Amino acid sequence: MSAAAVRSPVDEAPAAGYTQPTVKYLTDRHADRPADDPIFALNREATQRRAAGESIVNATVGALLEDNGTLAVLPSVVQALHGVLPARGAAYAPIAGAPDFLAAVVDDMVGGTSLASRATAVATPGGSGALRHAVSTFLDRGQTLVTSSFYWGPYTTIADEHERTVTTFPMFDAKGGFDVAALSRTLDDVAARQGRVLLFLNDPCHNPTGYSLDDAEWTAIASVLRTVAHRVPLVVLCDVAYRAYARNPTGFLRHVDALADDALILFAWSASKSFAQYGLRVGALVACTGDSSQRSAVQRALSFASRGTWSNCNAAGMAAITQCLTDPSTRAQVGRERSRLTTLLDARVQAFNRAAAGTSLRYPRYDGGFFVTVFVPEAARAAEDLKSRGVFVVPQPGAVRVALCSVAEADIPRLVHELDTAVRAAT
Repeated sequence: MSAAAVRSPVDEAPAAGYTQPTVKYLTDRHADRPADDPIFALNREATQRRAAGESIVNATVGALLEDNGTLAVLPSVVQALHGVLPARGAAYAPIAGAPDFLAAVVDDMVGGTSLASRATAVATPGGSGALRHAVSTFLDRGQTLVTSSFYWGPYTTIADEHERTVTTFPMFDAKGGFDVAALSRTLDDVAARQGRVLLFLNDPCHNPTGYSLDDAEWTAIASVLRTVAHRVPLVVLCDVAYRAYARNPTGFLRHVDALADDALILFAWSASKSFAQYGLRVGALVACTGDSSQRSAVQRALSFASRGTWSNCNAAGMAAITQCLTDPSTRAQVGRERSRLTTLLDARVQAFNRAAAGTSLRYPRYDGGFFVTVFVPEAARAAEDLKSRGVFVVPQPGAVRVALCSVAEADIPRLVHELDTAVRAAT
């Protein structure tokens, strides 16, 4: 046969009426994922409109900004980063994290309590990595985690990506306090259905409501959790991303300390907010249990999970944060600089509470943190109305999230006035 007689399949013309089949490279679960996080999309729109000359109040950004709109940073942390030896910063960190970093985090998180002697930890890329490890390690596929009805949206994203779900309980009762009875009912239901419970509690300075549990609420919650732990394996994750800005950042520890004999206590620790280093991606998952064999098994499982996801974390970031946590001079300087930022944020909180007094705005007890949530039935409509008048907030079911961390104190009266107008129109 001559070379001219040899034909490739691509030379053949398709038969009449033939339709090339659609090639599906993505699996069905991943085929229709959204292209962008809705909060980042709102922030981008607000930024573009401001750049075009509009007067914009952008209350979407989950980062603390100075009153002039620039990102607030701690100079001492930046200096510590610059001081990391090149060979250490460039080298692979241990899979579980640098030992001195992990020891410093455990001390920062639970030092001075009996949890310190019952703790193990692994490094994670920010608090999000800690949440990821909790979901994938302590739940099986198809199981659900429990959290309050108002919660940080990426809880759902993380759960869905790992083929888990989120079950919520009403966060507030009729009097505006934390609904402990609803928590108890939901935990009982989930425990009966799946034989184990993973509970996410974001406290203090809850995202997105700004609510911090008081001592009486923690006492009641601990009683409920102890009852559940006597029936099924219970894992309680404390998402403490904002605790550095709380009026009482350690008060809750005595309650979870007493639970560690009955349940596994986790802390999603993050340097993002407390050290104003959002892009550094330094975090840790701290796990506490009185059972030493369980503690060793948890450490092995978390290290294995790290190797199977990001392998290891930011070596330079861990070195710098370790210095900030352990070097007396650096630690003191960090404390002074953070105190200024706490004062900046507290002034905005007080300004919001003053301006909201006497308006139609309804929101939870708010005495600190990056966010407050204003209740409104038609949240999406209210948020669109606000956007048309240059005010950006984040809609969620039954409310809008307001990031005071990114709003200058001088803009808060306008923010509250526009919120009041939009809520009245949407009610």
